[in-house]
Amino acid sequence: MPTKSATDATDKTEVSDEDVPVVEAGAEAPAAAKPVPEAPEPQFRSPPKMPGHMPGMHGRPQIVPRAMAAKEDFVEGDYVVYPTHGVGKVERIATEEIAGHRLELIHITFEENRMTLRVPVAKARTAGLRKLATRELFDKALDLLKGRARIKRTMWSRRAQEYEQKINSGDPLQIAEVVRDLHRNAGQPDQSFSERQIYEAAMDRLAAEMGALDGTDKATAALKLAEKLKAIIKGAAVEVDADGAEVEAEIEAEVEIEAE
Repeated sequence: MPTKSATDATDKTEVSDEDVPVVEAGAEAPAAAKPVPEAPEPQFRSPPKMPGHMPGMHGRPQIVPRAMAAKEDFVEGDYVVYPTHGVGKVERIATEEIAGHRLELIHITFEENRMTLRVPVAKARTAGLRKLATRELFDKALDLLKGRARIKRTMWSRRAQEYEQKINSGDPLQIAEVVRDLHRNAGQPDQSFSERQIYEAAMDRLAAEMGALDGTDKATAALKLAEKLKAIIKGAAVEVDADGAEVEAEIEAEVEIEAE
């Protein structure tokens, strides 16, 4: 799929008319106008580097490169996962002529969206297209749901962007982390509207792959996931810093030292 290249905007300094002195008609001219010293050239500083940012991006969040999938052979009828669309089914693999080039294309249908995606076989790996996760890997993803939520000490907008990147990675382990962090048990504060949207998107991806693995449908798998989450009794969320280190553990260690 073609990617759009991003170009940084050039910073410009403009001088407004208010900076130019105006002498009205009939008014006395200044006796001795002192020469106005030239303004020093503005010194442009690079924005401070923030965690999760790339240099030269002027504070824009870093776009994490999509993980390259393992090399796999796809056949008609396979259930596959495309990172940004979730679970689909290989309808057929055919050679077609596009813009004068003959390409072998994988036709993937997504029934829920009534969409068909054509991915060149040669680009399938770099596009992140993969077969369904193994049962062992998916069980590891389900085990992650049992852990305590890990909330970063950052603004919600940054956390939301990280959650969306995890969902669009297509990795069941990363998607399970989003569900774990945003799930609310009875008695806990309700989710905000945006939290609920991201949570439901992550649940949708997990349920779709779980249904395909179990040979059921997404609705059945979603109910199974919901029951599993209800049965999990979690402690309070763990606060972590930008590097993922637990803040709570550091505070407890300091308290123990002071007590001694």
